[in-house]
Amino acid sequence: MNPLNCPIPINNSDCVLLGHGSGGRLSHQLIRDIFYPAFRNPLLEQDHDGCVFPVESGKIAYSTDTFVVDPVFFPGGNIGDLAINGTVNDLACCGAKPKYLTVGFILEEGLPLADLQQIVLSMQAAAQKANVQIVAGDTKVVERGKCDKIFINTSGIGIVPEGVDIAPAKAVPGDVVICSGEIGVHGIAILSARESLGFETNMESDTAALNHLLNRLLEEVPEVHVLRDPTRGGVATTLNEIAASANIEIILDETALPVSEPVRAASEIFGLDPLYIANEGVVLVILPEKQAEKALSILHQFPEGEKAKIIGKVNSQGKAQVKLKTLYNNHRIISMLAGEQLPRIC
Repeated sequence: MNPLNCPIPINNSDCVLLGHGSGGRLSHQLIRDIFYPAFRNPLLEQDHDGCVFPVESGKIAYSTDTFVVDPVFFPGGNIGDLAINGTVNDLACCGAKPKYLTVGFILEEGLPLADLQQIVLSMQAAAQKANVQIVAGDTKVVERGKCDKIFINTSGIGIVPEGVDIAPAKAVPGDVVICSGEIGVHGIAILSARESLGFETNMESDTAALNHLLNRLLEEVPEVHVLRDPTRGGVATTLNEIAASANIEIILDETALPVSEPVRAASEIFGLDPLYIANEGVVLVILPEKQAEKALSILHQFPEGEKAKIIGKVNSQGKAQVKLKTLYNNHRIISMLAGEQLPRIC
């Protein structure tokens, strides 16, 4: 008999069992031994089906995301800190100060508990760095082969201060597009971690929480119109989404694109365009050109923004499209990603 399917509770297994998702003794043991020690805080210790928390003045932002990255451990991070940083950044790009997160785990039977422990501890470290609290969660276990090790959902709530109004439709002609760092780094790091590809690089994922940087930016430059993190689909798809929302034409400057040599080389090997590769520690900022230098000076004060630069401008209104001004001084249309360039990237 497969011990992972044994109906008799096993209390000393070093792997996830179906019983860990039963809601019974093994479920409570998993929560007691792994989740609570890492995530413990007064709000979580309400020990309820949800969480009751205080709300500050202003508006509330809410976001949810699910992470299925393969492999779950990769250079520079793992699925756990990626899940925390991803939802923190989604809230921050709404102009919010992230406050509270919930986490939902789908675990595959047979996942080593040591791996789960490492993931959970990285989540808590990322939450502490972002100054957010994990206040509720859920765990489900599925049979071996029904899930690839672990999937994580994170949902979050943040407070949008009075006067902050960030939205894709706010972009207007006269704005410039700032990119906070080098693009394509996360996607190439994931590629390097997929052993079947036989591709090696020393590059690490850029996964990071950007809320401290963005909160500071909005405090000092309230004229910011749009904030977006170019994750799946990369910079090109994200800017196409913004162009469609605001009905604007965006012109990118190829000579200004922040693409490192390792990313450029790997992209050529795999036939990829860095503009479409996922990022996890980069934000696009769209704001009036007269505020650009001030914004750049603020971004440069943070490690995550030290390579920030202007990469384009909003040219006109009335036609939703993104163009790239090439090295040869002509223009080509940059369309939205049509398919899945790199599956299981986040």
